[in-house]
Amino acid sequence: MKLSMVSAGLLLSACSTPNSVQQQIGGQAVIEQVTEGENQGMYRNLYRPQKGYPDYPVTCDGDCYPAHPAVACKAPAQDCQYTGPQLAPALDSGFSLQWLGHASFLVNTPDGQQLLFDPVFGQFDWPVSWAQHLAGIIKRPYTPKLSTEQLAATDAVLYSHLHYDHFSHASIAQIGTGATYYLPLGMAAYMPKGGYNIVEQAWYSHSQQNELNIHLMPAHHFNSRKLFNDHNQAMWGGWLLEHGGKTLFFAGDTGYSNHFKDIQQRYGDIDICLLPIASYHHEKDGAWYRYVHTTPEDALVAAAELSCKVMIPWGYGNASWQMGDISSHSPLLRLLHMQQQLDSQVPLLILNEGDSVAL
Repeated sequence: MKLSMVSAGLLLSACSTPNSVQQQIGGQAVIEQVTEGENQGMYRNLYRPQKGYPDYPVTCDGDCYPAHPAVACKAPAQDCQYTGPQLAPALDSGFSLQWLGHASFLVNTPDGQQLLFDPVFGQFDWPVSWAQHLAGIIKRPYTPKLSTEQLAATDAVLYSHLHYDHFSHASIAQIGTGATYYLPLGMAAYMPKGGYNIVEQAWYSHSQQNELNIHLMPAHHFNSRKLFNDHNQAMWGGWLLEHGGKTLFFAGDTGYSNHFKDIQQRYGDIDICLLPIASYHHEKDGAWYRYVHTTPEDALVAAAELSCKVMIPWGYGNASWQMGDISSHSPLLRLLHMQQQLDSQVPLLILNEGDSVAL
């Protein structure tokens, strides 16, 4: 009993340890917020149509999900593996990565650091994970896993936004306080207490960790964590890593907008682009879903505008959330179809969950 009480006391003490929070706002940083009215102070996207939804450069018509000989499925577009060639261009970037599923990536940098993008070890963070089981929603057969030793080796964690399939208190607890957590502005308030080292950034702001430059990029999305009272109270975004003139861009959840062109104009051609291609489909509200999630053809257009030397898609697969998707691999089938229809010249590197590649 005494040991239990001591352990509980140590746990409570650790949880109450304040976090260290720094903010990067200066230089070329951009902060877009509502300036008046009841929504004053809320963050908002850089590009907003006057009314309705924007026109998109291209939209798939007809049969957008034909079977592909390089995608082997147990059922139509469901429970699939990509079996085609995985052609990694010789970029000599020094970056290597592993796709852990959905939006989660482990990245090793040229200066020997290990980073995690949007690590969520399971489909959702609590309480959505609990509600998922309560509602009887079947868990997907694959969820990303890293060993205790791998997690302990993490130097930095970069989160794009607060949604439960991208930001996880349970995963943060597993990673621990040894890493530096990079977050868009306002997200530090949602971190668990316990002595975490946090850097908050505005769009186009810059931090440096050892030899690595870390930039927060705009995304066209939204942010919330609660059912009420916190809509867009924190910023959202993607991350650009730069080392020795080589760049890796993780777009985060985003719809298509001119922010992709802006990024290329500011930073030049991007070497490695990790772009989402899922959650754009909904029978009742497809226009809204596409507004904040790129279709596969939107991602191909964005990759061309970014002048990506290789595009690695994510969001499809057996670990991915099915909300807003027709099936587990429908986005991948649409991507391969539209790559041909558009005669896209951006090299694609298609991964299965768990695959690793050095670029």
